[in-house]
Amino acid sequence: MSLTEPLPFAAVDLGASSGRVMVGHVSGRGSGTLRLEEIHRFPNRPVRAAGTLHWDILSLYAGVLDGLRAAGAATGRAPAGVGIDTWAVDFGLLDADGSLLGNPVHYRDARTDGEAARVSAVVPPDDLYAATGLQYLPFNTLYQLTAARESATLAAARRLLLIPDLIAYWLTGEAGTEITNASTTQLIDPRTRDWATPVANALGVDLTLFAPLRGPGAPAGQLLPDVLAETGLTGPVPVTAVGSHDTASAVAAVPASGERFAYVATGTWSLAGLELDAPVLTEESRLANFTNELGVDGTVRYLRNIMGLWLLQECLRAWEADGTGRPLDRLLREAADVPGLRAVVDADDPAFIAPGDMPRRIADACRRVGGRVPRGPAEITRCVLDSLALAHRRAVEDAQRLSGRTVDTVHVVGGGAHNELLCRLTADACGLPVVAGPAEAAAFGNVLVQARAAGAVRGDLTDLRALLRGALEPRRYEPSGDRKAWDRAAELLAGERAAR
Repeated sequence: MSLTEPLPFAAVDLGASSGRVMVGHVSGRGSGTLRLEEIHRFPNRPVRAAGTLHWDILSLYAGVLDGLRAAGAATGRAPAGVGIDTWAVDFGLLDADGSLLGNPVHYRDARTDGEAARVSAVVPPDDLYAATGLQYLPFNTLYQLTAARESATLAAARRLLLIPDLIAYWLTGEAGTEITNASTTQLIDPRTRDWATPVANALGVDLTLFAPLRGPGAPAGQLLPDVLAETGLTGPVPVTAVGSHDTASAVAAVPASGERFAYVATGTWSLAGLELDAPVLTEESRLANFTNELGVDGTVRYLRNIMGLWLLQECLRAWEADGTGRPLDRLLREAADVPGLRAVVDADDPAFIAPGDMPRRIADACRRVGGRVPRGPAEITRCVLDSLALAHRRAVEDAQRLSGRTVDTVHVVGGGAHNELLCRLTADACGLPVVAGPAEAAAFGNVLVQARAAGAVRGDLTDLRALLRGALEPRRYEPSGDRKAWDRAAELLAGERAAR
């Protein structure tokens, strides 16, 4: 690592329920230092208009500007760089003048219902997986584009920018398509790390809509004069492409030592799997619904998307609306006192994707499984967390079997690292130690890639993770309890999946 003074790097991290601007202070001096602080947090509230669920992208962009302004005020100087990471698959369409053609559509909108079947009639699922390595999710970018093929908006579009690239474009005026997020579109070949042109051609997807591909660490322009004026910053301020899919940044910030680890990046979704050197494109992998997304430094994120804490978030909204809500910390304490594994559901069930009345849907799923139906917020919360732990176990076990790589530790990063009950249950379910933290893994990964691009630190992922470990005090959970009870619950859910 180079000998540098600590530099502040701004990480724009947009999640499905909130956005954050964090500042990471990085130095490569001696053994290196790394410190992260939250500067500004703002809500992400999707809006339904005329029957379509949209992201309020201009509100999010305003939050980004407010955060950059606050970052300058907090540090007394302009950041040494800016990086942007967000959720995957969604995009904005621009016209020939570079103007946005309407608010981006939310991936949970119903417009892709039935689209996968229409795509499969042209490109069979096994051929699609062999070409792109992406798991089936009904809202993948490919399905969004084919569903919109007859729309006037797509016909008028001259540029498509994924959400982090759209924010970067507004900040810099320069357009690019960052590869880790592009790999979630189902239009990238994970072997070549380039467009899967035969797939796009067969389905009538115009790849010229996409800006040129760029990788983590590539320059993405400088803040425009009007952005500098709006934020009160003094330029030049470079913007760097990071792992712009937030999971790519989060996995880069897994504080692992060595290669024998699994990860669970938790938040609205749980993304559980392994970091590999090459994709796994077997038919068995496709049937197991594993995805091969691209990561930092040429890695592959071999993982399964699991419904995640969305289940609990939607329950909390429902209970707040009907007056039975209570503080989350109290609810988790009550859930910890509920006997475990009395009620479980398949957290991968597509029935849970859409918003609305999640407690009822969980009760219905419990009836289908044939187990006990949970009553009240504490029992439902325990059902959700037991079910997520079982889904984490299944993904970790399947990833090892399908890839041929064994692990001895599970790292839980992201917001769920704060959830002690979920971490403990994941350790018990997997029968492996769980190391929890950092909670702000995406922001840490974002900052580390920026710092390396700026020359503040040097090295590969191993070096970046070593620097990160020195800045953290993660919590470790050892497995305990009755493994046979988890085995029985897993068998029950396997039977329900087979019957579905």
